[in-house]
Amino acid sequence: MRKICMALAMLIVSGAALADDDGVPRPGPTGLSVFANAGAVWADGTNANFYSGRPENDNTINRVLHSNSYGTQIWNDLRNDGLISSAIGSYNELQVIEYPDMYYRTSYNIGLGLRYDYASGFGWLLRFDMWRLEAIGAFNLSSNNGTGILSGNRQYIRCGMLGQEDRISIDLAVTRTVDLGSGLCLEVDLGASVNNTKVKENLMEINGSTYSILDIWNGSTPDVGAGSYDYVNQGGIGFGVFMSGYLGYRIEGVGAIKVGYTCHHSEANLRNYDAWGWSHCLNIRFEINNFSFI
Repeated sequence: MRKICMALAMLIVSGAALADDDGVPRPGPTGLSVFANAGAVWADGTNANFYSGRPENDNTINRVLHSNSYGTQIWNDLRNDGLISSAIGSYNELQVIEYPDMYYRTSYNIGLGLRYDYASGFGWLLRFDMWRLEAIGAFNLSSNNGTGILSGNRQYIRCGMLGQEDRISIDLAVTRTVDLGSGLCLEVDLGASVNNTKVKENLMEINGSTYSILDIWNGSTPDVGAGSYDYVNQGGIGFGVFMSGYLGYRIEGVGAIKVGYTCHHSEANLRNYDAWGWSHCLNIRFEINNFSFI
């Protein structure tokens, strides 16, 4: 974080050096602007481990693996395909020997916002972003086919794990814009962020079949005849801070096109798994400052 702050500070200093000789920034468009942005997101893997299926999490592999409803089906499939030995006599003896280390895939965000600029170069912005995130990983299920010092794939079955969530982020920031001349401008934003996370999926894949491990059983073992509870979102409201740096090109009388980087440090409020993490976004933003066409 310190390196990022220093880099953005250097951008401000270098931008000021390119202002007029008297050191006063040249004024750019003032007043209200609207903008739309889209880009790529790299989210912190700390929060992704909510979907790892570990025993301490709300959604666990063993709840499904050791249930009569699903465990019997999994055990039969593995036996029929010769993936587990006869030493595993029932689904209750299936064991996870290595849990997944989950991480978020590179994803995307889209957003809309408002900003207001003053002649001094300072201003503020309000931005609404939507993120779709997928966490992936893999775990090892014991096959009991290896003995002694034997190693390799015969000792385990590699299984996939996936989690999916939607996040809405609301960012409010103070901005500073420096005109660099020739239509170029430099912008730095610093502010606070609120996010709302909705957990959509938590799936495991075993031998080509997919099973949901989302806890719709209120912590009890899944049973075909027992029914289920209404699913309650396992996400919630989180808070954080962020910093952005943008380089833009102004189109006289219209607005600007900007490319930039945003770093969030925020809490993703996942049930019984509150964790702070970093996320990084590369965005392109289209601003409209002239509303005479309306």
